[in-house]
Amino acid sequence: MAYAFFYLALFIVFHFSVPVFSMKLTTILTDQTALLALKDHVIHDPENVLTTNWSVSTPVCNWIGVSCGSKHRRVTALDLTGLGLVGTLPPHLGNLSFLSFLDLTNNSFHGRLPVQLSKLRRLKYLSFGNNSFSGEIPSWLGSLAELRRLYLYRNNFNNSIPLSLGCLPKLEVLSLVGNQISGSIPSSIFNISSLQVINLHSNMLSGSIPSVPRDSLSLERIDFTRNNLTGHIPNDMFDHLPNLKGLYLSFNLLSGKIPASLCKCKELQILSLTYNHLEGSLPVEIGNLSMLQRFTIGANYFEGSIPRQLGNLRNLEILNLAANNIAGPIPPALFNISTLSIISLTLNQLSGHLPSNLGLRLPNLEALYLGGNHLVGPFPTSIPNATLLTILDMPNNYISGLIPENLGNLRNLEVLNLEDNNLTSFGMSFLPSLTKCRALEELRFSGNPLISAKLPSLVGNLSDSLRIIGAFGCNIRGDIPSEIGNLSLLIEVDLDGNKLTGSIPTTIGGLKELQSLSLSYNKLEGSIPSELCHLNKLAFLFLTSNKLSGPLPACMGDLISLRNLFLGSNMFFSSIPSTLTRLGDLLLLNLSSNSLIGPLPIDIGKWKVVTTMDLSSNQFSSDIPMGIVDLKDLTYFSLSNNQITGFIPESFGELLSLGFLDLSRNNLFGQIPKSLEKLSYLRYFNVSFNRLQGEIPRGGSFGNFSIESFKGNEALCGAPQLHLPSCKPKPLKNSKARTKLIIYDDSMMQTMTMATIGYMAPEYGTEGIVSTKGERSLKSWVKESISSPLNQVVDTDLFGTIGRERSAINNCALSMLQVGLECSAELPDERLDMKETVTKLKKIKAKLLKDTERVRQKGHF
Repeated sequence: MAYAFFYLALFIVFHFSVPVFSMKLTTILTDQTALLALKDHVIHDPENVLTTNWSVSTPVCNWIGVSCGSKHRRVTALDLTGLGLVGTLPPHLGNLSFLSFLDLTNNSFHGRLPVQLSKLRRLKYLSFGNNSFSGEIPSWLGSLAELRRLYLYRNNFNNSIPLSLGCLPKLEVLSLVGNQISGSIPSSIFNISSLQVINLHSNMLSGSIPSVPRDSLSLERIDFTRNNLTGHIPNDMFDHLPNLKGLYLSFNLLSGKIPASLCKCKELQILSLTYNHLEGSLPVEIGNLSMLQRFTIGANYFEGSIPRQLGNLRNLEILNLAANNIAGPIPPALFNISTLSIISLTLNQLSGHLPSNLGLRLPNLEALYLGGNHLVGPFPTSIPNATLLTILDMPNNYISGLIPENLGNLRNLEVLNLEDNNLTSFGMSFLPSLTKCRALEELRFSGNPLISAKLPSLVGNLSDSLRIIGAFGCNIRGDIPSEIGNLSLLIEVDLDGNKLTGSIPTTIGGLKELQSLSLSYNKLEGSIPSELCHLNKLAFLFLTSNKLSGPLPACMGDLISLRNLFLGSNMFFSSIPSTLTRLGDLLLLNLSSNSLIGPLPIDIGKWKVVTTMDLSSNQFSSDIPMGIVDLKDLTYFSLSNNQITGFIPESFGELLSLGFLDLSRNNLFGQIPKSLEKLSYLRYFNVSFNRLQGEIPRGGSFGNFSIESFKGNEALCGAPQLHLPSCKPKPLKNSKARTKLIIYDDSMMQTMTMATIGYMAPEYGTEGIVSTKGERSLKSWVKESISSPLNQVVDTDLFGTIGRERSAINNCALSMLQVGLECSAELPDERLDMKETVTKLKKIKAKLLKDTERVRQKGHF
């Protein structure tokens, strides 16, 4: 009987335990299946965590990133932070019904969030931050009633914030930073009484800031930075935020004043309102916010003076009032706040002296920005006592006196900017101490004319980290020391507007990181050293207004990073090297006021992105290259005061960005192209002192130009507003008469051209010159094109030349053809008369004899 009772009890236990065991096994398998589905949706696992560890041979609760509850042994937490995983989320994750913690931060998951995640009713912590999820923020997130923290930052979520997020009764932190969310901020968000942090930084939110209800006592941080919010900050916003510690509203479009209620936030530590349209005076009550650590309101329209009460903020670390309209003196009490590490007061209208003890009361000061004000008085000699200072920036003031010679005490100094003041330094005596500042990266003291001295050779002993030297307009004289080549990390050297003499040192070729070299408006001599061509990172080269001479180095075509090239007002000669057109990214080119000769580059169109080209006041000759049509971005083009011949290209009308065109004082002939009427941006146009003829265009911008644009061209007509003679009507509308005239004109052009050749041939002679195949065909053309009587006076061997002599002949032939064209104008009164023709032929003949004699003397046969 006892045994029977025992077996009955055993049966009952077994009978009721099997379903429990089965249920437990099933739920563990459900979690395992869900996680294996996630593994299958991961297409890249750089650390092989899931590949090697997530295996059915290992218990789920032992997998990396997986945690299970001690009671039910179900998956309660999944943390795969920072594994670099790439893939999508499977809907199976919604079966992890005991999950309360889900963190996939810092991976590359993409796609939309599966709606099945809405079944995770126990979820308290959800972070998908720094991934690539897209689509709308799901409204079903509002059904996760236990959620405390929701992090969706730095993804690609778009559209608006769902109103349902305001239904999360226990939410403490909401972070949607760095998405593409638009629309307005739902007022329902502020109805969550448990909310402590709301961070919507860097989105595209618009509209006004919603009002804050009375039950937002928990809210500690509001961050709406970098959006498009407009309107005023609500006047009563701070009536119900007694625990607010951080308010971040920078980089929006907010207007109006700082509400007076702000001073009720006694716990406020950070107030950031920079880059808005806020205005008014600074509330003196801000001085009562004793916990304030950061007060940044730069780049607004605040006026008035700096309240002296700000000196009461004994915990203040950062003060930024830059770029406002604040005037008056700086309260001395500000410089007594020992906790200050950054002071930025630049770009205001502050006046008065700086306290002489400025550096004595600021032991934690790291950065001092005072530039762009009206400060006067001597340079504070106590500044070197602020030994933690890394940035001393006080340009564009009226500070005077000696630059201290003990600035080297600032051993951590990285930036020293003293530009545009009235500072003095005898013999640049402040420089030796700066050799102790081994972290120095920027040294700027431009625009202090009283510094007048030689640049000492010890400049080469400055910090190995030095990247910028700015010393324009300081009356620096003497040579550029060769030791400057020791500063191998320099990216910018600006010595414009001084009295430098001597040559450009060849050691400058050692500055391999140099991006900008400015030596304009000095008295430098000699040629451009070939070593400069080694600077393959050089983007800006300014050598204007010196006494530099010699040819333009062909190796400058190797400066492939060059964007701006300014060589104007020197004494350079030679033609433009063909290699220079390799500079395909050139934007600005100025070669004006030199002695450059020869034709313009035939492949000028390779400068496809150039916007400004000034080639004026040289001795360039030949026609304007047709490749100019490729310069679609050209806005400024000047060829004035050269010897350019030929027609104004019709293709100029395709340069639709052109706003400035100066072709004055050349030898251009023909008509002003009517195509120029299409240049709607053209504001300056000058073709004066050429040999242009015909009617001046009337459309487009031409109605705005004065006679100054056209004078010196006797054959121009039309344009009644310019008081020029009206153009004569064109006769001969009868087609037969027109045909006869064309035949007559062609005959005359041919006769005049060939007569010109015959005119010069006896003087020139062609004995001993070997003809090539191409030249024989030219002879044949000559013989076939003229009558036999005229052929008797033409020496067709004239074209049987080679090398540079042939080039001279070809140029001569082109000039003669141009005379022929001018002699065959459609209307008789527009043609050259014989006197003008003979004058032109004599000039062409003289130039030909001169060119060929030069070639023969050099032995180029």
